Amino acid sequence: MSTTTHKYPDVKNYIAGTFIRNGHKSLEVFSPLDGKVISTVPLSDAADLNAAVQSAQKAFEGWSSIPVKERVQVFYRYKTLMEKHLKDLAKIVHEENGKTMDEAVAEVEKSIELTEFACSIPQLIAGELLEVSRGVECRVEHKPVGIVASIAPFNFPHMVPHWTIPNALALGNCMILKPSEQVPVSSNRIAEMLKDAGLPDGVFNVINGDREMVEAICDHPEIDAVSFVGSTKVAKIVYRRATSHLKRCLALGGAKNHLIVFPDAHPEMTAGNVTASMAGCAGQRCMAASAMVAVGPADDIINKICVEARKIVPGINLGSVISGAAKERIERYITEAEKAGAKVLVDGRNWKVEGFEGGYYVGPTVIDFVKPGMASAKEEVFGPVLAIMRVSSLEEALKIENDSEYGNAASVFTQSGAVARQVMDKASAGMIGVNIGVPVPREPFSFGGWNESKFGVGDITGKSSIEFWTQLRKTSVKWNPEARTNWMS
Repeated sequence: MSTTTHKYPDVKNYIAGTFIRNGHKSLEVFSPLDGKVISTVPLSDAADLNAAVQSAQKAFEGWSSIPVKERVQVFYRYKTLMEKHLKDLAKIVHEENGKTMDEAVAEVEKSIELTEFACSIPQLIAGELLEVSRGVECRVEHKPVGIVASIAPFNFPHMVPHWTIPNALALGNCMILKPSEQVPVSSNRIAEMLKDAGLPDGVFNVINGDREMVEAICDHPEIDAVSFVGSTKVAKIVYRRATSHLKRCLALGGAKNHLIVFPDAHPEMTAGNVTASMAGCAGQRCMAASAMVAVGPADDIINKICVEARKIVPGINLGSVISGAAKERIERYITEAEKAGAKVLVDGRNWKVEGFEGGYYVGPTVIDFVKPGMASAKEEVFGPVLAIMRVSSLEEALKIENDSEYGNAASVFTQSGAVARQVMDKASAGMIGVNIGVPVPREPFSFGGWNESKFGVGDITGKSSIEFWTQLRKTSVKWNPEARTNWMS
């Protein structure tokens, strides 16, 4: 147990409404802004997970029996608390993840929007009733799945947990959240605020840990459903392992999002959108534009992208990446592309921020003349790096996009409706943008990709998520004995 005083208290597990610090090994939590330790996080074991599951089981009967219109009152109050403490919540995100404060504020604002959607769930799951035969009525209702788990990544320590928490709980489930061990501080604050909003003890629990805890969640016989957000490599493992234990699983993986740019695209709008998409959140988001496919003459727009990229300065309007290892990996992609013949137009390697020399910073990077077979063109770099490929036709551009193993998002920049329609029809991605660099749907529309960007059925947010967090109960009723007998009764 740590005895050192850090900026934030030692992270604890949250079980049955109580914060518990176990006696197990712990990891230090570093702020990527300056590389300093800001907290510690415990590595929990199977006994801790069992305690959390038992807590959820004990709470489930009471919570699930509360009418949904009463359950969502907790989230009205919780939304108000988030609005009241928005800047404080954003500061935690800023310091544990490395985002700029503006980006951290936007992240918490998205959590508020996701919670607002959950408050509308009573209107979305109103049961269906129909007289299906003389004197016989059939009724359909959404019922909770049971005990569910949510495994969250490092890149959005506040928002991604809210992809699952409000909807899953409002629908009557009880949850165990496993945050990334790199950014666990936000999850403790989320637990505190849900309790302050009146959520009954045991309905929401937090278990900290690393890979072993992810495996334990997948294997636990009393957990009925698992959601995961992270890399494709791990998403596949989680999906296979969870479903092998007959659980529901929705696992979101990585991405390689293509922005197809035509010569008729609006130059300033395109340059601004492409650059913001590439560098926003230091490129550490599965909706980042990491591959641009220029169709035909593109020098003017590429020059403007470089101008915009140079306006983005680490430590000022660009945050850090999550770790030293991430910085090394990202810079290795840049170097390998350069050695393979690509041209680095804007170079973000070896960046140091004065006063934060221990931080993990990569400047915005624009690489031209990248070939489709290069690693930077195919793989998820997860940093503020834009790989530009040049082609002569839309068909070539769509082939590059379609050949990607991923399928999260794709965008086209053009003033031609016909071109935009072709991309909308033929791009192999779950989220499409036209003149939009980050085509994230807003609630009530759902978030989710295709191909190896998602494993499982349905999406993780919006109306589509209701099907994942519930099961349908169908009831047929007959009270009138005088009704003619048929095959039903």
